[in-house]
Amino acid sequence: MSDDAGLVPEIEALAEKLGQARASISRRFIGQETVVDLVLSALVCGGHGLLIGLPGLGKTRLVDTLSTVMGLNGSRIQFTPDLMPADILGSEVLETAEGGSRAFRFIEGPIFCQLLMADEINRASPRTQSALLQAMQEKEVTVGGQHRVLEKPFHVLATQNPIEQEGTYPLPEAQLDRFLVQIDVLYPDRDTERDIILATTGAEEAESHQIFSAGELIAAQALLRRMPVGTSVVELILDLVRACRPEDPTAPEAVQRSVSWGPGPRAAQALMMTVRARALLEGRLVPSAEDVMAMAAPVLTHRMALSFAARARGEELSSVIRSVAESVTRVEAAA
Repeated sequence: MSDDAGLVPEIEALAEKLGQARASISRRFIGQETVVDLVLSALVCGGHGLLIGLPGLGKTRLVDTLSTVMGLNGSRIQFTPDLMPADILGSEVLETAEGGSRAFRFIEGPIFCQLLMADEINRASPRTQSALLQAMQEKEVTVGGQHRVLEKPFHVLATQNPIEQEGTYPLPEAQLDRFLVQIDVLYPDRDTERDIILATTGAEEAESHQIFSAGELIAAQALLRRMPVGTSVVELILDLVRACRPEDPTAPEAVQRSVSWGPGPRAAQALMMTVRARALLEGRLVPSAEDVMAMAAPVLTHRMALSFAARARGEELSSVIRSVAESVTRVEAAA
């Protein structure tokens, strides 16, 4: 109990700092508060984010702003069909010294950074996409038979266009599962769009400033793991994840009828982390059922797949997940 009490001032200080980061981001990335909160949640949890949205909605601007605000060394890769793994990881080159001796020297690729923007990640071939797998999970890469550890912290924020599919390669399920959250970037409302055009078409633009350092972000990630989670929330997470698996006996009829495959244990782990982050961003010390409901779609959508018949009927995963989350929450409340 005393350990939990000692966490209170640390959690409150971190929540205040995250509020400052929010405010700084909003100077360059106007509106889209939900998107900003989800990206901040991914970073505080030590995970990666997949941003899905049409061109021109500010995804690149957001990642560039985050690099400044979070004090991270950023890098950007524009994925194209002819991109090769060595273009991401780096390669060894043979150099000749003054004395005539020759030796290989490793030249680091853009993946050696702290915040990597993988722009239009689904435009690269599966061979190139796989170059990110080890980096995203193990935080290291293997080049020339040598393991090379990436700088800490390491985060990938990838973007994907949901409409244009010509010349693209769908991300394999194994790589999708490495993303902590899927973040849907939607059109802004009218008032927000007015603010955007007024703020970005004048003689000067507002600038964001640094709030975190890399070391402070690592400390925040460690603190997040110490935040307590109540037994009822843990059970709710388990009930939700298991109910989304069509072969599970607790799965509702809608899941059994419409879902081909459901989320694995990594989804439950992701929910445990992200509900803490959401509570923190909301200024609360412990997560609640409301946080589980809010994080269900971002965590589960890219870890599930609709059946062909469900797609033909025009169903959407977000609707299925929402109905399952609501039913599971009602059952928990009644118990």
